[in-house]
Amino acid sequence: MALWKRMIGLRQANPEWFCSHEGCNHLGAADTVSITYLGTAGFVIKGAGRTLVLDPYVSRPGVVDTLARPLVPDTALIRATIPEADDVLIGHAHYDHILDAPDLCRQTGARLIGSDSTIQVGRAAGLPESQLRATAGREDIASGSWTVRGLPSRHGRVFGRIPFPGDITAPPPWPPRMADLRHGLVLNWIVDTGGLRIAHIDSADFINEELAGQQVDVVCLCAIGRQARPDFVKDVVRLLKPRWIIPCHWDTMLTPLHEEPDLIPGVDLPGLLNEILAAGCEPLLTPMLGVQRFPARLELCPL
Repeated sequence: MALWKRMIGLRQANPEWFCSHEGCNHLGAADTVSITYLGTAGFVIKGAGRTLVLDPYVSRPGVVDTLARPLVPDTALIRATIPEADDVLIGHAHYDHILDAPDLCRQTGARLIGSDSTIQVGRAAGLPESQLRATAGREDIASGSWTVRGLPSRHGRVFGRIPFPGDITAPPPWPPRMADLRHGLVLNWIVDTGGLRIAHIDSADFINEELAGQQVDVVCLCAIGRQARPDFVKDVVRLLKPRWIIPCHWDTMLTPLHEEPDLIPGVDLPGLLNEILAAGCEPLLTPMLGVQRFPARLELCPL
């Protein structure tokens, strides 16, 4: 049985895993910020006429194509799934975080924002320099009335090692193979809408000193990290003090977008959800293409 069907079967026994913001339903679109989960580490954040996309990866080629062939973005699926974007933020340049980003930027005119490695990928895909914005982190970047900031981070170990480490120093082949896309500088993103602060941690590790003092309301948190780093959840909560955590990067990345996803081997999603609760936060377990809505200003909604 696919993962999501198993998890839905546990809803009655564990309703706290499936929290959502029904108390915000009285608010109009202008007073809310929505976060849509794209699968893997991908999210769309939308509100106040602004659309930010983080780590889009909806093409999701199967295992044979991923391992043995160049990776070709599914242009039509990208257009249908993410019809608009103002800025596209990339946490690191592995294929499952960046493959669809250049095509999305080409379709929408959005900026591609990320590390020097990310910018090399954008160049490889033919984006003009006017749509490329490099950052080494620790700087505020205006996105309309919102602000985004990348915090330097590090990639976690997967099965004991860091996959495809290093930087991309020249435009890679396009379409690329998986090994052409090394991670480069890893960035944890802070999105500040002026009334809501959202952190995006797309890998299984982070740097305590970079997160310290960055209090946020919502964390989009890589589920694999619980297996890769001791006290992963406790440290995130201690450093960022969020109210809500949306788990991400728990699915295998190999199932088509509109089919039932399954769990990455070794990921204990129920254990993660219980740890989030124990740390004093509300887990927002979200299906693929599921949407969580938040008040644009927290005082607008009783919490």
